[in-house]
Amino acid sequence: MTGTDTYWEMIPNKKLAKHLAIREVPSLVYEAVNLEGITMTLPEVQTILDGVTVGGHKISDQNIVINQAKTWTYLFTLLDEGTFEFSKSIALSLHNIAGQEEAFEWGVFRSGNVSIAGTDYEPPPPEKLDAIWLQTEFELEQIKDIYDQAIAAFLKMSRAQFFWDVNKRMGRFMMNGILLNSGFPIINVPVKKQLIFNKLMLEFYSSNDMKKMNVFLRDCLNEKIIENFKR
Repeated sequence: MTGTDTYWEMIPNKKLAKHLAIREVPSLVYEAVNLEGITMTLPEVQTILDGVTVGGHKISDQNIVINQAKTWTYLFTLLDEGTFEFSKSIALSLHNIAGQEEAFEWGVFRSGNVSIAGTDYEPPPPEKLDAIWLQTEFELEQIKDIYDQAIAAFLKMSRAQFFWDVNKRMGRFMMNGILLNSGFPIINVPVKKQLIFNKLMLEFYSSNDMKKMNVFLRDCLNEKIIENFKR
């Protein structure tokens, strides 16, 4: 499942795409936090989302789980209202929930320099972030294939590191917001693919070549889910 074939074989259905995404929230949160090094089982994540504290885990980690679910809920609200778009204001409003008490600052672009472990690539300084965001908006508008556009949004946000923390998760929220807003199924990166995900992301940071990550992320699409959207 590579290239643009997946997209062109599907019929958009906003209601169905959102319904299926809502069903996947516990799994989405589970995969997201484990990709960030917070080791939890899916039943533990489901228990926390049901409002029950799980022993053996830091309260801060459990709060991250809750915040990720709250961010999904807010994203669904934006989609229902028809107000979701790839914009700075939407990204900040999502980060204000996803990054709460985890990032150095949340709901704002970072005000200092950051580095990315494992690569010599240096993200841009904070004074350039607004201009880079506007350029990103322009570049995404030129991409016609919705999966190429959504994946580019994730990768460009990850590479620019607009926030002190929670950058890849924010990129995935915006990526999936673009997909859901267009009526297509979301991309969920499973933790079992963490090693290859991390390896390809480091290659991408250095090269700024999206091809390998594009193929990888398309391969993360659930084939059974895609069948619901086939022509």
